Amino acid sequence: MTTLKEAEVAGRARYTYRLRVSSTARTALEAEWARCRWIWNECCARSKKAYADEEKCGPARLDKMLTEARTANSWLREGSSVPQQQTIRDFAKSRAKALKDIKARLPQHQRAGMPKCKKKRVADPTLNYTQRGFRLKDGRLHLAGGIVLSVVWSRDLPKPPSSVRVYRDSLGHWYASFVVATTTEALPATGRVIGIDWGVKETATTTSDAHDLPHPQHGKTATTRITRYQKQMARRCAPRGKPQSKGYRQAQAQAAKVHKKAARQRQDTARKWAKTIVRDFDQLAVEDFRPKFLAKSTMARKAADAAIGTTKTALLDMSRKHGRTVHLVHPAHTTMDCAQCGARTKHALPLSERTYTCTACGTASPRDKNSARVMLVRAGLNPAGADRVRADGPPVHSQREPGIPHL
Repeated sequence: MTTLKEAEVAGRARYTYRLRVSSTARTALEAEWARCRWIWNECCARSKKAYADEEKCGPARLDKMLTEARTANSWLREGSSVPQQQTIRDFAKSRAKALKDIKARLPQHQRAGMPKCKKKRVADPTLNYTQRGFRLKDGRLHLAGGIVLSVVWSRDLPKPPSSVRVYRDSLGHWYASFVVATTTEALPATGRVIGIDWGVKETATTTSDAHDLPHPQHGKTATTRITRYQKQMARRCAPRGKPQSKGYRQAQAQAAKVHKKAARQRQDTARKWAKTIVRDFDQLAVEDFRPKFLAKSTMARKAADAAIGTTKTALLDMSRKHGRTVHLVHPAHTTMDCAQCGARTKHALPLSERTYTCTACGTASPRDKNSARVMLVRAGLNPAGADRVRADGPPVHSQREPGIPHL
């Protein structure tokens, strides 16, 4: 399996491949992860002590701690220093983000939170290697410390990777995620534009009927199997403080497998739809919708199954890859404005009202279709028949280059 995802670093992309891990390599990876997990937990302890003593705990002090620990413990010296140093970097980055949120006085539910200790039976192994800690030879991945892994190459890397992350998911499968420089694969110009509005009844409603994305309901299809395995887990759950039985772990693995399949189906549907949109249109006016607040509404289950965030991310990534222009439109009042004349209703429309009727010009159209046309109007890509744009409309952000971050 291969996935393409924008990396956090500007101008980078991640290519993820499945790994075939032998028993010897698995033992070595788990031993390496045990060392990195110990270092992470030690960083947590040092951070708490520094906070109590009102001292600083930056990357420099943590690097010094790592040097002293490797000198005193032969067990740590048996492993490579590259993933251990990257563990220090990841901890420092996580701690800096938490302190930044505290300094900015963000609400508690919006803060990243201080890094916590990783438990042995809870945290899945994750090892990061920079360019000096790995190499690709004869189609195999060689990691520092003499670990050799077989990669399932579903397609070639476009450029030499600068780093790799080796990790294990909840199903016990191992993957290697390579970071490479992004490359733009320009598609032929079509001269067409499209407006996209996100929703729950339909995941995406566009100004083109042929490009609407209906709700796939992958999660609803898997509900029966998930419920069965969760009931098995409830019956077999051990008392607090005692290890779980083999039957409980088997039911847990089966439930995780079904969840994983549904997530992959959502991702596959999103990418195929995004590829179609990017191939047929040059400029995209997309609602900059943040579906997180739906998690606290009565539509939480259906909104999560619609995977609006996953679909939006896939569309933005595909647009960057193929050099298309994306206009992110602020979602405020998009259901209240008329795409034909620009008039705004005096009150918010209830969700039960699916037809938008303008009291100024008398235009009547499906509510989501009107919102999709409003996206085009606000982005300055006026569709046929649009008379004007509201002068006091919210801002519109345009992005085209791969280095521009998500908005």
